[in-house]
Amino acid sequence: MYLVVDPWAKFSQSELDFASADSAMGHAADLALGIALAQPQRKVICLNGDGSMLMTLGSLVTAVESGARNFILFVVQNDTYEVTGNQSIPGAGHLDFVAIARGAGFKRTYFFDDPKDYKACLKEVLSGQGPVFVAARVQKGTEGPLSRGPKVKESYLKPSLAESAHKIRKVLTEAAATKYGANSNLAGQ
Repeated sequence: MYLVVDPWAKFSQSELDFASADSAMGHAADLALGIALAQPQRKVICLNGDGSMLMTLGSLVTAVESGARNFILFVVQNDTYEVTGNQSIPGAGHLDFVAIARGAGFKRTYFFDDPKDYKACLKEVLSGQGPVFVAARVQKGTEGPLSRGPKVKESYLKPSLAESAHKIRKVLTEAAATKYGANSNLAGQ
């Protein structure tokens, strides 16, 4: 998943960017879905690894059943557990995440293995209502472990994971308080 985490900073400098790739695997989709449900006015995009997705396939059904119309789930498919050393995932080479997502009830699903096709369809993927599921086949990464700290150039990787979690909670809570009032349950009370 480092294949996606480091380069993301080239495309976004949002205070809402949150990288959980250096924590336990299997939580990105659940966390993003929770944010999408708590913040229905925001489009929430999750970039998840295929190994992580395998650990929480039940979240696909939950995403559909929840009706999270603002949720877009990308699964970056390189057939490895990249975070733990590039071991092959079960089903590597023949696992069809789009078929699994459709079976879970996703109406809008996409598969890309060519960057040109991805670029041509990205606007469509990001528009309209979700939940949306996207599997993107990529080559195996060769990056080393994710680094955090003040010396890292990516702004969203400068704070520790705990500091990042507190920061995103604060930003989301303040936004909810502004929209729904300070005493609202959606404002984190």
